[in-house]
Amino acid sequence: MATGTQCCETAGPGYGSPLEAMSGPTEALIYVTCVYTGTGREKPDFLATVDVDPNSPTYSKVIHRLPVPYLGDELHHSGWNACSSCHGDPSADRRFLVLPSLVSGRIYVVDTQKNPKAPSLHKVVEPEDVFKKTGLAYPHTSHCLASGDIMVSCLGDKDGNAEGNGFLLLDSEFNVKGRWEKPGHSPKFGYDFWYQPRHKTMISSSWGAPAAFTKGFNLQHVADGLYGKHLFVYSWPDGELKQTLDLGDTGLIPLEIRFLHDPSKDTGYVGCALTSNMVRFFKTPDGSWSHEVAISVKPLKVENWILPEMPGLITDFLISLDDRFLYFVNWLHGDVRQYNIEDPKNPVLVGQVWVGGLIQNGSPVVAVTEDGKTWQSNVPEIQGHRLRGGPQMIQLSLDGKRLYVTNSLFSAWDRQFYPELVEKGSHMLQIDVNTEKGGLKINPNFFVDFGAEPDGPSLAHEMRYPGGDCTSDIWI
Repeated sequence: MATGTQCCETAGPGYGSPLEAMSGPTEALIYVTCVYTGTGREKPDFLATVDVDPNSPTYSKVIHRLPVPYLGDELHHSGWNACSSCHGDPSADRRFLVLPSLVSGRIYVVDTQKNPKAPSLHKVVEPEDVFKKTGLAYPHTSHCLASGDIMVSCLGDKDGNAEGNGFLLLDSEFNVKGRWEKPGHSPKFGYDFWYQPRHKTMISSSWGAPAAFTKGFNLQHVADGLYGKHLFVYSWPDGELKQTLDLGDTGLIPLEIRFLHDPSKDTGYVGCALTSNMVRFFKTPDGSWSHEVAISVKPLKVENWILPEMPGLITDFLISLDDRFLYFVNWLHGDVRQYNIEDPKNPVLVGQVWVGGLIQNGSPVVAVTEDGKTWQSNVPEIQGHRLRGGPQMIQLSLDGKRLYVTNSLFSAWDRQFYPELVEKGSHMLQIDVNTEKGGLKINPNFFVDFGAEPDGPSLAHEMRYPGGDCTSDIWI
């Protein structure tokens, strides 16, 4: 099936449309990447299976752990071998979860079909094979393509230079095919990407040079040009770099990027972490692409911190499958926000909940208002647990009514900003969502404590449902 072909009504994976997906089955399991790399615990990272069925006796518990065979990987993001982009292909099958290791460069392929509650390792793509054939290292985002191939963004070369970054193609058997982009068309920096085939476009974002970010965050590295502020617009599916959007000082470190789910739409958003802006990108009448700041989170004036002002640090966001709501996190401030984006140019804040952060009650850090008064956020205990770290990765139920939240960003950054997280481990929360008027409320009955793991406290990152979700699936 060609990348640009329309779906037809056959029994391929996923759903025929985003709205059809909203009527899919309620989630019962969720896979979570869990990290020991960088914690000082000499244990392999693992994929946790968490029971999220409220009618199950093991609800809100880790029911299986699949350790990877090596140390030092730093599991991070994940994607599928096939998703709704292959819905029109009855031979395609959503079976394998692809787990790129951000630090080691290994790519694990996990079989979730034999036993969805207890996935098993299917294949390991070795970093030497990837580098020898493509020069790529530091793999990050994985998306399946309608062609059957898997595409993985890679953030640099094996020495951690951003100049070596680009896009890896694996075939349906997970063999290295080569680079996706045309020679000479690699981006300046790499991170996330999303494609919208009806507009023959893929857009990628920019974190920074692996040699910089793997050592922790250093503000001087931003001034030194080791972090990105650009979006890279490619022709799809042929990999020609058509346009580079310079987001300037309002768009420093643009991370997660998503188009609206409706494949006919020519707009989307990118979360710019350091400047804490949600930037909207859109197609202009002449066919080129432009951008504007859609939401801005002001830095907080603070006391007892490393800087006099604290950015929110937007590190993840997602869009509900009906394109009505956008959710994002402020990892340092500690809040999760819900915006109505029915008018994509003018998002409206309709929900906010505090679930951690550096300024929560009891923290040595305090925020200061313009008139000099100090304040802290009121973060509740859940099942007797003080909430650690800040909200980082999020995942939304297909029907849009439940938002899951983990709190680890990347082990080196966790250690720098939230040392308690490395010491005591992550946790996972569930937030109930009002999808009519807006509103967010923590579910007190759900709490997964990754600090209580058998091998010691671990760091929990990305979440995936076995049947796909709003950050894994793309419609064509």
